[in-house]
Amino acid sequence: MNIKLTLEYDGTRYHGWQVQACSETIQGVLERAVSTLMGAPIRIIGSGRTDAGVHARGQVANFFSEKEFQPHRLERALNALTPDDITIKKVEIVADSFDARRDGRSRIYEYCILNRPTPSPFHRRYAWHVHDALDVPAMREAIICLEGEHDFSSFRAADCEAIHPIRTVYRTYIDHTGEFVVFSIEATAFLRHMVRNIVGTLVEIGRHQRTPQSFADLLDARDRTKAGLKAPAQGLFLVKVKY
Repeated sequence: MNIKLTLEYDGTRYHGWQVQACSETIQGVLERAVSTLMGAPIRIIGSGRTDAGVHARGQVANFFSEKEFQPHRLERALNALTPDDITIKKVEIVADSFDARRDGRSRIYEYCILNRPTPSPFHRRYAWHVHDALDVPAMREAIICLEGEHDFSSFRAADCEAIHPIRTVYRTYIDHTGEFVVFSIEATAFLRHMVRNIVGTLVEIGRHQRTPQSFADLLDARDRTKAGLKAPAQGLFLVKVKY
């Protein structure tokens, strides 16, 4: 049986998705839980990596099992074996050909900014606190250039292992509701730290340290040293993977 999991997690205390020898990760926790149920080591395939401290509302993974399970029973059993900051939202039996990583057509990420003078004890793990008032219309003007196929080298981490920096962005949007500014982006895939580097630069535009027009020039420059600082991990969420 090929089993597809849809899960959400608070990434605060984890060193990202991918298994590491000496650090706790989401994949590591899941593999221990699944292996306990199966009575044998099980390898889990994730739709993509999330970095240390990054959260997910709609991460997708799959694994193969020689045992047969009813989805609702497996969901209940896995949630009993995982900590409170990881939840299996849905379990499905899928075709053997399904691969959570290779079959993903696009991913949607959101980045949350708490934009007010004072920090919040309630949102400190799930938003970047920016105390300066941000010019959201200027930020919205800047992100228009991101849509389409581009070389995103200007927003690529130095240690990114992707074969090439070309990505296709389908949609970008900035929602401003009350004290929160939320940047949303959907793309085929993402380079390491791509969203956080974009957001860090957008905040500089919102602070009037850069112009909206300069953002397109930065994208064309293909030079990471010209972009802004990387936004912190806690504001970033993997929202959905589309197949």
